[in-house]
Amino acid sequence: MTHDPTPDLVIARRLAALGHEARLSIFRFLVRAGHDGAIVGEIGAHTGLAPSTLAHHLGALVDAGLVTQERRGRETVNRVAFGTMTATLSYLTEACCSGVARTTDAA
Repeated sequence: MTHDPTPDLVIARRLAALGHEARLSIFRFLVRAGHDGAIVGEIGAHTGLAPSTLAHHLGALVDAGLVTQERRGRETVNRVAFGTMTATLSYLTEACCSGVARTTDAA
């Protein structure tokens, strides 16, 4: 019997994937590329990462559900999973400015 991860765990995994400078740079590049995405070579040219390093970081973004990959012959097109990105941002901001319960004990 498998248990679905809690929403907090899912969001934490996504944020952890974005918490690395190289992965954040890749993700932001792909956001700018839009729905057309970018092939691995374009991402590598932008980031200057070695192919094996780039593959590792892309794999982490794919595992987190933030990036999808589509094979086109010998190329792999990488795209932001915009629905996942939007859901993550919504989760972070859904309770914005709704107030918090505060204790009166300052000591």
